[in-house]
Amino acid sequence: MLRCLLILLGMGFSAFSCLAADIRIAVDADPISLDPHEQLSEAGIQYSHAVFDPLVRWRQNGTLEPRLAQSWQMLDANTMRIQLRNDVQFHSGNRMTADDVLFTVERLKGSVDFKALFNVVQNVDKIDDYTVDIHTTHTYPLLLNILAYVFVMDKGFYEGQAEVVKFGQTFASSNVSGSGPFLVKERIAGQRLVLQRNPHYWDQTSPGNVQNMEWLPIRSDSTRLAALLTGDVDAISPVAPIDIARVQRTPDIQLLSMTGTRIVMLQLNQSRRKELQHPKVRQAMSLAINQSLIVEKILRGYGEAAGQLSATAFAGHISDLMPQYDIEQAKQLMAEAGYKEGFRITMMAPNNRYMSDEKVAQAAAAMLEKINIKVDLKTFPKAQYFQLFDQRAADVMMLGWQSDTFDSNNIFEFTLACRDLKTGLGTYNAGEFCDPLVEQGVRLANREMQPKQRERILQGIEHHTAKEALVIPLYWQPIIWATKRSVQLEGVLNFLNFPYWGDLKVSEGIHG
Repeated sequence: MLRCLLILLGMGFSAFSCLAADIRIAVDADPISLDPHEQLSEAGIQYSHAVFDPLVRWRQNGTLEPRLAQSWQMLDANTMRIQLRNDVQFHSGNRMTADDVLFTVERLKGSVDFKALFNVVQNVDKIDDYTVDIHTTHTYPLLLNILAYVFVMDKGFYEGQAEVVKFGQTFASSNVSGSGPFLVKERIAGQRLVLQRNPHYWDQTSPGNVQNMEWLPIRSDSTRLAALLTGDVDAISPVAPIDIARVQRTPDIQLLSMTGTRIVMLQLNQSRRKELQHPKVRQAMSLAINQSLIVEKILRGYGEAAGQLSATAFAGHISDLMPQYDIEQAKQLMAEAGYKEGFRITMMAPNNRYMSDEKVAQAAAAMLEKINIKVDLKTFPKAQYFQLFDQRAADVMMLGWQSDTFDSNNIFEFTLACRDLKTGLGTYNAGEFCDPLVEQGVRLANREMQPKQRERILQGIEHHTAKEALVIPLYWQPIIWATKRSVQLEGVLNFLNFPYWGDLKVSEGIHG
């Protein structure tokens, strides 16, 4: 009872439950940095929702709700006015104002990973301390969607040392002042991230009762599960398909599984290898990989075999564009391309980023051998892998992409568009191709405000991508967590796999 009283006094009588809880979470990899703008990744956004706040955020039903933006309206086709909350305090003690929003958006436009999302923003005007106008370079149907990635930063804390360097050592990569529900208490990269409840958090209606949260990166699926089963941690993600049945049989553990829209693909580098410039070779490789078998045998049915990049929920999805497997046709195409005897390529994949990623890569490599393509496969931990990915260090590279705007064109502009260092388009195009039809489609879709016409444009890109086998889609990855039954994660987990940690409730006392 004394602890409960102290917590209530410390929190200014916030909406916390008296059963304040501590929680430990084991994940496959930790965020690479404390800088929310350094890498556009699932782990990074999950961290950002704990330590920072966005202008808006996704509800579980797919709509957007206000956060630091209290309200918004379109003033004209290219201008959105946003009214900000006036009761937000950063961890440094500084008050949040319009100046912080201007600072944040400008910083996002300079981030290698985020600039493609924000290059549509021409400028942001300060109207008063709590009102801003966002001006776009053209009509843009997804402006509100991208505001879910504006995690507002403390200008007074970061100014003068705000550079964004991917995988670099900067002030922002190791120092933090957000406005979110948790403060960073300790971080040892690759070992743990310890967060403590923010006693001055603006959202006094939050039902969350977690006082301390510790994230532990555990690469091994079996070790991660063992930590949960022995009580060393309270929640884990992901859960390996081979372990799901065991989790379901364990009385005090619950499994949370949601349909995901993250597409896992193989990218074929046309710049590194002339063989991969031949459409028939790429088509043969696509036909040689049995996506359905990968999902059935390796993922144990968790996941959905993919013949395209757009998930069912996206406007670009084509209902009859299914994965195709035909080894004989693949051999014929290789012969027609002049490569009946095959060739040798290099492939790289992560081994702790996507569900069973190493095993999937091994299976894909074995399947390609059947059409005489010998694969030299290397796998790496996530942190090392994505540095190699940015260097385009292999002929074939694995990538998973979760649409940041819950829209097909986000996938296209990051993974298919011509690479442009200035705009950020094509940042994750490790195929290093530049297709004019894709480029034109991406540009048109980013301007088209009529939903049906926009759908036709997006489906045109999807059809062209499949026809040319520009990439090889593998599967859509589900969202799978396992937790103690006391952890009410289902109430805060959304379809992008971004739990809203500040609202998390644990129904029993402090973690032991």
